[in-house]
Amino acid sequence: MIITPGNCETGGTAALLLAAARNNAEWVAAVCRDGAFRGSVWSSVRRTPPLYPDAVSLTPQASAADVVDGIDTGSPGCSVKDSFASLDLAPAGFEVLFEARWIHRPAGPAGRAAPGTEWSGVRTAAELGAWEAAWDGGAGAGLFHADLLARDLVFLAGRSAGRIVAGAVASAGGGVVGVSNLFTADGEDCDPAVQSTAVDAAWAAVLEAVAARWPGLPVVGYEQGEYLEAAVRAGFTPIGPLRVWLHTG
Repeated sequence: MIITPGNCETGGTAALLLAAARNNAEWVAAVCRDGAFRGSVWSSVRRTPPLYPDAVSLTPQASAADVVDGIDTGSPGCSVKDSFASLDLAPAGFEVLFEARWIHRPAGPAGRAAPGTEWSGVRTAAELGAWEAAWDGGAGAGLFHADLLARDLVFLAGRSAGRIVAGAVASAGGGVVGVSNLFTADGEDCDPAVQSTAVDAAWAAVLEAVAARWPGLPVVGYEQGEYLEAAVRAGFTPIGPLRVWLHTG
């Protein structure tokens, strides 16, 4: 199937899942600056950066051999994104690291961002470094390279008093816009009600920015736990499971 915005919305859940998996794999490939799309899989022969998989299944027909062949299972941290939760990678030495749900929302904004927070796209390498520091709590791993700023994606930053307090990545591809890495900088010590409100406000701002930049494109992503609940409040519908497998030997 050739995936377009039209058949993403009209082709049902199966088309949306294919589009979401492809979009996410394109984001992974952009971050990794390596790897190749081959048939039903994207994979990299070299170990990928932390938090990013070494292989991503693109269709439910992908086999365990398809995703494992050609990736480096001999060094620590090798992982596979099983986009349709359809693989059994245990015989190849993998364990399930986590499970999540793909989500979908039709095109269009969702309310208003919280007053006092100004949202804009990151434009420079220095801003990208500040965005990543807010996202990872200042770990400063240098995961996101400046070449990403030239692609059809945007690092969205919510600022309060000049400080980045929230953000997300939105990337177009596969006939959809994928949203990932959504965060608020209130941290885990924040009162749960306050944190929930901050995440809801972040979703509203992100969806407003996506609708302005890519009008008419449906929005996808994946979430789990409280962030999944927040996505549902923002108008998303869970459409299918995924798993991430970690090689343990």
